[in-house]
Amino acid sequence: MFKQIKQLFAVFDDQQPSMQKHDLKTAVAALLIEVMRADTKLEHDEQQTLTVTLKKYFNLTDIEVDELTTNAASSLDGAIDYFQFSKQINEHCSAVQRIEIIELLWRLAYADEEIDPQEDYVIRKVAGLLYVTHTDFIAAKIAATK
Repeated sequence: MFKQIKQLFAVFDDQQPSMQKHDLKTAVAALLIEVMRADTKLEHDEQQTLTVTLKKYFNLTDIEVDELTTNAASSLDGAIDYFQFSKQINEHCSAVQRIEIIELLWRLAYADEEIDPQEDYVIRKVAGLLYVTHTDFIAAKIAATK
């Protein structure tokens, strides 16, 4: 009987989709793209800010940024939640770096000089997944406006 139960659980384990593992750059880029997409208006200022942010933060060339954003957008399209991205960030970044990432998200959201409620929602959700305290969340938001 235990053998049958074990086989049953083995079948369920085989049916579970495996979570894709991303590198840190893809994870950060995907979350930035998600903030950019959140307000359903793709502004040139946001696209430009995304490119500049990725180039500066990861020291990338234009070609590398294009490749990264394409891969990140594709990964994001196939994702059902943010966990697979936040997991990579939590594993590879310090608390200070995670706060910096929240600030990057706020800077992107402010690129069009208007915070949409959906952008705010995404950043709050990501901050929770990255274990950023509310105080640090607010500090990152304020720092992004300067």
